Amino acid sequence: MAAPQAAWAPTASSDATPGAVRRHARPRTATSRDGYRYDLDGLRAVAILLVVVYHVWLGRVSGGVDVFLMLSAFFLTGSFARRLSAGRGVAVGAYWARTFKRLVPVSAVVLLGVLGTAFLLYPPSSWPSVWTQTWASLGYVQNWELARESVDYYARDGAVASPLQHYWSLSVQGQVFVLWPLLLLLSGLVVRRLRLSVTPVLLVVFGTVFAASLAFSVVETASDQGLAYFDTRARLWEFALGSLVAVALPLVRLPARVALIVGWAGLALIVTCGLVLDVQGGFPGYFALWPTMAAAAVIVAGTAAHPWAVGNVLAHPVLRSLGRDAYALYLVHWPLLITWRVVTGRQVPSWHEGAVIVVVSLVLARLLTSLVERPVRDLAWARTVPWRGAVAVLVAVTVVAVPLAAWQSAERARAAEALVGASADNPGARVLLPGYQDASDPTAPPVPVATALDAQWVSLTERCSGRFAPDVAELAKRCGQLVPPAPEGPTVVVVGDSHSEQFMGALIPVAEREGWTLVSVLYGGCSFGTAGHPCREWNEQVLDYVLELGPDAVFTVTTAAEADGTGETVVVGLQEAVDVLSDAGIALLGVRDNPRFSTDMFVCAEQHGPDADVCRHDLASRSAPRNPAEDLRVGDGSVLVDLSGAVCPDGWCVPVVGNVHVYLDDNHLTWDYARSLAPFLEDELSPWTDRATSTRHGEPS
Repeated sequence: MAAPQAAWAPTASSDATPGAVRRHARPRTATSRDGYRYDLDGLRAVAILLVVVYHVWLGRVSGGVDVFLMLSAFFLTGSFARRLSAGRGVAVGAYWARTFKRLVPVSAVVLLGVLGTAFLLYPPSSWPSVWTQTWASLGYVQNWELARESVDYYARDGAVASPLQHYWSLSVQGQVFVLWPLLLLLSGLVVRRLRLSVTPVLLVVFGTVFAASLAFSVVETASDQGLAYFDTRARLWEFALGSLVAVALPLVRLPARVALIVGWAGLALIVTCGLVLDVQGGFPGYFALWPTMAAAAVIVAGTAAHPWAVGNVLAHPVLRSLGRDAYALYLVHWPLLITWRVVTGRQVPSWHEGAVIVVVSLVLARLLTSLVERPVRDLAWARTVPWRGAVAVLVAVTVVAVPLAAWQSAERARAAEALVGASADNPGARVLLPGYQDASDPTAPPVPVATALDAQWVSLTERCSGRFAPDVAELAKRCGQLVPPAPEGPTVVVVGDSHSEQFMGALIPVAEREGWTLVSVLYGGCSFGTAGHPCREWNEQVLDYVLELGPDAVFTVTTAAEADGTGETVVVGLQEAVDVLSDAGIALLGVRDNPRFSTDMFVCAEQHGPDADVCRHDLASRSAPRNPAEDLRVGDGSVLVDLSGAVCPDGWCVPVVGNVHVYLDDNHLTWDYARSLAPFLEDELSPWTDRATSTRHGEPS
């Protein structure tokens, strides 16, 4: 077999690696006279068609990407194995330069197109995510960026899907394209030093990687599938399988009839994988053996001497041509689909709309292959000296990096400009105070600006230290403090989830003005409750910490509102926790939850305007008629706070109040708006404040 190329790459031209097919060849079988496997171009075409069809029309993941991952290692290992068997060097640097010179320029053009499209058509709130993922895609670490977001509770879950999410698989491949030659180089050293045969050494090396990675993948998929899906370590076994097939293939000979059955069965399994299995929800554990083993079956059976062998069908010129465009087609189809969703506001295209997306994708893919990929790949100047290929890669990266950095810099400047005069022009909830005199500029933009939403999560930036430092490591990582220079006032510990955290934005100005000490121990998604609570173990540790610290009060959210407006209840297990606090003489400062929604309120204001009826929600339909926390048994000095009237003025929840965005998503308040709630919170807490002050001064309570 000729020296093959990476799975995403098109068929090599006549002046590429030795043994590659010449452009004038018109083969009638799966294998050319020089050993090139035309059927694998066809298999690439089938895989990319599955990816596109499942994405556009079925809204599912097909397993076709797993076939690509496996094929890329098959090609790479087969090429290097032949070099090792012939006693030639591995030439790692030349391989890296040649491979990334072929891949990066096309990727850079698509990234530029996505940036331009996002600037023109996407809501500004989605821009920071596009920026971050463009950098990640450019550096072949997009999979790790998505893995981080999958476990980061505070990663913004925007209303717009990422147009670059599909770059995760390219990033995994890029990392393997760096790692695999090093493994092969190491294998070559072992072969020469110990005078061993190449085949058994490679079988041991990649067999070990296969077993270790598959075991890791099964375990991680079971414990955290969202992380495992993007984790390179959980995907290495798919590449190792491709390498094992490449090494063992010369030793395998199937009878023609057996190969006929095996090949067609493998192709059928590839096509049906996404229909039978939940690829996106169950991969890459042992479920991913389905498409990868099926691809191995097609590879092994592809050259069978039978007119109806699967390889002969896959070698059809139409499929081969599509296979050569597979890389570019993969790159462009997903951004086109996501952009269609942004423009239309719908998630699933009709059959004819999907057909338009597919046809446009095919045309763009052919243009990218013909006008970018092949010309850059065939540059005579860069083919002869490896470092020149690296220069071509650097130029492509720079073409994206420069405008991206300039755009980010311009938006940061605009965000800073919006803060000038914000105190007067963006009063937020303060416009609801009696006697408020509006002196704001009606032309001033609302804050925060869309590109600064990531800075709207409230936090105490100083890590807990001294007597406030928890003994439990997990609590210590999530503990913050605000200690005044002369701490004579009461100490308040903020506990619970992100909703307790957001209301801390209103508590901080009060604490700073009154000289209170604040400590926060918060965990996104874990409201404060013990008995029967899903986060019981965490909350019990928090409760133990609070009891040991002995603060004057605990501040937390007491209720949980449903996003669909169907109900609002007291936080599970809160009563049991409050009973323990009351017995210890610690007051509860309990805040009622804010209304939640099924749509992103910030994006709604972006798309329809802050005064649009579609963005207005009746408070009565989003929360209970009365505060459910009033049914709690609380200790002396405790206060139940309800800020609903300031969050949703006059009974209506709207996106913007006092020229400040109320919500940063579908359920969290912006820090800017929470800060403006400070006067209302201070008024509600005044009974506890007076009691705490008098107690500290020795006056009767």
